[in-house]
Parts: sequence; C-alpha cells; structure tokens
Amino acid sequence: MSVIRRAPDRPPATSPNDERYLEPRDLEAELRRTFQICHECRMCVGYCGSFPELFARVDRDIEAGVAEGAEALTYDDFKAVGDECWQCKLCYIKCPYTADEHAYELLDFPRVLARERAVRAQREGIPLVDRILGEPQLIGELGSGAVAPLANLVQASRLLRKVQEKVTGISSEFPLPEMARRPFSSWFAEHGAAAGAGKQGDVVLFATCYGEYNTPAVPEAAVRVLEHNGYAVHVPGCSSADDPRDTPAGALTCCGMPNLDGGDLAAFTAKVKHNVALLLPHVRRGRKIVVIGPTCGYTMKKEWPEYLQTAEAREVAAATVDMMEFLVLLGREKKLNREFKKGLGTIAYHAACHLRAQKIGFPGARVLGVVPDTDVRVIEQCSAVDGTWGMKAAHYETGRKYASKLVRGVAGADVIVSDCTLAGLRMVKENGAKVLHPVEALAHAYGLGPTP
Repeated sequence: MSVIRRAPDRPPATSPNDERYLEPRDLEAELRRTFQICHECRMCVGYCGSFPELFARVDRDIEAGVAEGAEALTYDDFKAVGDECWQCKLCYIKCPYTADEHAYELLDFPRVLARERAVRAQREGIPLVDRILGEPQLIGELGSGAVAPLANLVQASRLLRKVQEKVTGISSEFPLPEMARRPFSSWFAEHGAAAGAGKQGDVVLFATCYGEYNTPAVPEAAVRVLEHNGYAVHVPGCSSADDPRDTPAGALTCCGMPNLDGGDLAAFTAKVKHNVALLLPHVRRGRKIVVIGPTCGYTMKKEWPEYLQTAEAREVAAATVDMMEFLVLLGREKKLNREFKKGLGTIAYHAACHLRAQKIGFPGARVLGVVPDTDVRVIEQCSAVDGTWGMKAAHYETGRKYASKLVRGVAGADVIVSDCTLAGLRMVKENGAKVLHPVEALAHAYGLGPTP
C-alpha cells in the first residue's frame, strides 16, 4: 500500500480565495492523494480517458519498483491525466469518497483537475485554443447578425476549417454551431408578450451565449413556453419594463465556464462578478433565474459561489433553476399548463451530464412525458463534449469514441432531444438528425411558434 494518507491534513483548497489554491506543492500533494484513492478504487475506469491514464502511470511506477502508489507521479503525469478530463462531473456523482457522501476523504476529482489547469495556466500561460474557445460571447458578437452568412460560409468550408485547425487547434471535424442572422436579444426586444404573461409571476431568462448567437430558437421557445404558463420574462439589457433605479444597465455575458476549461481564473471571475451584479436585483425582487443550458446552470449553481465565496454569488446561485426543472416545479404545484395540441411520438432524450451533476434527475424527460401520444426513452450516455474539450483537435477522436454509446442510443427515434446544445452538435454530426432542446419540443406540443 502507498505511504500516502487517505485523509487530508485539512480540507482541500477549492477556491482561489484560499491562499493554497495556486500553490504548486499543495496542489501536487492533493493530486497524489486523490490519484492514490482513485487507483485503489478503479470504479470510474470507463468514464473518461483520465482514469486509464492515471492507472497506467501509477502501475508503471509500482512495476518499476520506484513507488508503492501515486507518490512518484510528476508534473508531466498530472498534465497527462488532466488533459483527458472533459469535466463531465459524472465521476463525482458516483464517487463514494466525497463530501456529499459524508466521507472523510473529501475527494473531488473534477475540481482538483480544474485547479491543476489553473495552476498550469499560471505556469505556462493559456494556450491559444483556450483563449479562443474561452470567449464564445465575443465570437458570437463578431460572427452573428449581418455578417452571419459570411461566417457560416467560412465554417462550411472544409479547406478553411483545416487551416483554422492548424492555426487555432479547434478541430476541423467538430460541427461548430452556425451563427444566427438575428440574435435572440434582437428578437426579444421586439417581442410582444403573450396575453396572460405575468399573472403567475416574473422570471429572468439566462439565454446563454449559444442561445443568443447560435440557437436563438431555443430561448425564443423558452419565452413562449414561460409566457404560456403565465410568467413575464425579463432579460437584462432587453427588458424595458425594469426600473433603472434598481436594475443595473447592461447585458448578461458568458457564464465563464469556457474560461475555467482553460484555467483563466481572471476572465472567469470578471464575468461572474458582472453577471451577479446584473442578476442580484432581480433575485431580490423574488424572481427565479431560468437557464436553458445545463453547463451554464451547473456553473452558476456550483462554481459561482465556490469560486467567488461571496454572499451575493450564493444568493444568485440559490435562485438559479434549469428551464425544464422550473417546469417540473410548476407541475408539482399543479400550475403547469397541460393543454397540448399534438403529441411528439417516440423521443430519444439525452440525459445531459451537467444536469445529472446538479442532481435534479431528468426534468426534460419528466415534462415531455406528460404530453399525450409521446413516449420518452432516456439515454444516460455522455457526449464527451462538455464545454470546450470536445471541440479541440487533440481530443476529437477520443471524444467520438466515448460518445459512441450515445450515438447508438438515440438512433431510430422520431425526435431526438437534448438540453445540451453541444451534445446536440455531436449527435447531428454522427447521426445526421435534427436535435431539439426539450423546450422547443414542448413549444411544438403546445402549438406555439414555428414548427421546429
């Protein structure tokens, strides 16, 4: 057995506000402790490439007679394991050694690898591919609107995508989302609220970068469904009804998750502070923050309060709900509108990893399951995209391998549904089928808006 103790001497550093967080020696000790426990357990070997990489490197040192466990692992070993982690969080959910399970080991494999990425960025700088993928809102602002046709033409060119891959490190094979000719905020600014919107209350919609610039049909459907259920929808920067005296001016920005993928703590923190300042007045007026993307929702609920360690961030996080989770809550209160116009047939519902990581089950499947003439089949398999990881050329083929069970699982359905836009892109590429967000499918069942 290894000489590494299973119990930490003190709780692991999980926030940059802890002076140990960016201290390399403290991190290396925590990585070795974590890897030792994982090597002894091996339950998560099939989740991603990190675990086979970890086990092989520990086994190498044991077989060479230089270690009894993970104590001889080096900086290069840590990097190799970290590079294979796409932050799906599934290992944390299943791990029996976490704080959530009241275990003394206090293990958090994805969080310690996120910390490794931050320390590596401090030491080596942030790679170009992470700098680019870390700014989806900036890319959206530059590529959507009037220039969208040109941007989409460039993205459709295999030759230009190959050149782009060489320069940026973004895979030429990964199907990047098209740019929207009309961003969601432009639509919302001209949108007239449905009759009855507001009789049940008010909510704030976090449309996400992809919803704003790439898939505006998703937040548009969310607005229609929320209004159909009696809620007035507010979007900071677009809601003229908000009183400027208690609602700061400005629009929401990216949740910051892509910055965490690259270890850019400064950019992440700046975005979180900006968003918290805009959302807090709404929260204090009793409004829920409804999020249409599970990765953004996870980041807002779990990472914002952990990284900022402020009362304001915790307050906003506590008011944040996933779009379909919000509708499930309405159903429990007997407030969900059940007047459907049409059934949806057989649905293959992809259970997104970052929804499962929030431990809220499969809310989209539960809501769509109440639609008449609809059969929902849940597919609990990872897309191996999870943020920006799967977009990188270095990981594209590995991602395809780990996503193969998902690709097979959704085949043959009348409708494929996923809360995760990026997972949807993977399925579009591999299956050649259209993938809807569950709120789009629900809007279709209600008979709201254009047919998806």
